[in-house]
Amino acid sequence: MNKKEFAKRRKELIRMMGKGSIAILPAAPTSIRNRDAEYPYRQDSDFYYLTGFPEPESVAVLTPGRKHSEYILFCRERDAAMETWHGRRAGLEGACADYDAQDAFPIGDIDDILPGLLENCDKVYYTMGQRADFDQQVIGWVNRLRNKARAGIHTPHEFVALDHLLHDMRLYKSANELKAMRQAGRIAAAAHVRAMQACRPGLFEYQIEAELLHEFRRHGCHAAYNSIVGGGANGCILHYVENNAELRDGELLLIDAGAEHDYYASDITRTFPVNGRYSREQRALYDLVLTAQQAAIDKVRPGNHWNEPHEAAVKVLTEGLLKLGILKGRLRQLIKDSAYRRFYMHRTGHWLGMDVHDVGDYKIGDVWRVLEPGMVMTVEPGLYIPALSKGVARKWWNIGIRIEDNVLVTPAGHEILTTGAPRRPEEIEALMAERHDSTGHRL
Repeated sequence: MNKKEFAKRRKELIRMMGKGSIAILPAAPTSIRNRDAEYPYRQDSDFYYLTGFPEPESVAVLTPGRKHSEYILFCRERDAAMETWHGRRAGLEGACADYDAQDAFPIGDIDDILPGLLENCDKVYYTMGQRADFDQQVIGWVNRLRNKARAGIHTPHEFVALDHLLHDMRLYKSANELKAMRQAGRIAAAAHVRAMQACRPGLFEYQIEAELLHEFRRHGCHAAYNSIVGGGANGCILHYVENNAELRDGELLLIDAGAEHDYYASDITRTFPVNGRYSREQRALYDLVLTAQQAAIDKVRPGNHWNEPHEAAVKVLTEGLLKLGILKGRLRQLIKDSAYRRFYMHRTGHWLGMDVHDVGDYKIGDVWRVLEPGMVMTVEPGLYIPALSKGVARKWWNIGIRIEDNVLVTPAGHEILTTGAPRRPEEIEALMAERHDSTGHRL
């Protein structure tokens, strides 16, 4: 993402805030994995959205109308010894030269400087509740000013949820954001293709996960979330992440995995046969989920509301389960009673962007949000029939299927961003017929 993109975002937020206000955004803290080893650092999405600054121990401040600078960064100073151990820092000069801060101060001086920036501000835009330690720091700065009220110090009298403005901005993707999301989709789709071609009975789930990660990393990406690689019964566990079971002949493999490219996520799910050929029962349920997904995708267009794709998927799935004899009753009553939830217990999608489950309201008040161009969502119906499902024939047991794609709302309708991963069963079977081992040799 180029610097102009970040500047444009800050300018828009400053315009919405208005003069007499201040916005405060802390960077994500580092997190200990175990003992003195840290998890790989990933910047807070809101912070990065406005700054492009990748370092911890940083705070961004926006002050609309401030004469000297409207955008200030508090960050770590250059330190040769620390950089030898832990890597390079931008420092105060880099914060201005490379990240367009109009002013920069050492993070260690924030307690001395930030209260002065709060003076004469009526509103503080800040997201409470995400970091209790920083919440207390912000409250402490304001209270310090309030204690000086008798000296004529003007103190803020209103806290406004910054995420209310920021998350609505993030919901509408720019051309540059969509470019990043298309690339994330292409890389993730290639990873799913690689997994299909590597899969065969006798491998373990983690070996297929390794194929996914290899494809992500060779393109400079990371996994956007913990990959789900569930064979057989494990495919019926929605958030299965152990990925340690052996893949067996005759079972399905459900993979839910996405790549993060330039801080933007993709989110793809495919379900395919370990041995390369769907059984009759697997194919019947797969075709049903695929039909439901297409019905949902067809509802993704401007003017429709958020829940219409879900309603379309539910109707197709319920009708199909009824025809297969897995559900019994009258279609309208089964839908009304949510009978499908026994086998389809999640919704049909979520917003997608910098976060996999991205920000943005699904309702405005009590009304479902209307879809508009620039919004990106997933469409992911599924069916999950675990063993010992009461009243369900054994032939359906341990079949878990989900098909998920990333869909952009366009002025004319929609665009699927993840077409590189085949979803038609005959395409998947043809692809798997040309399987290769980890060295690239055909099996």
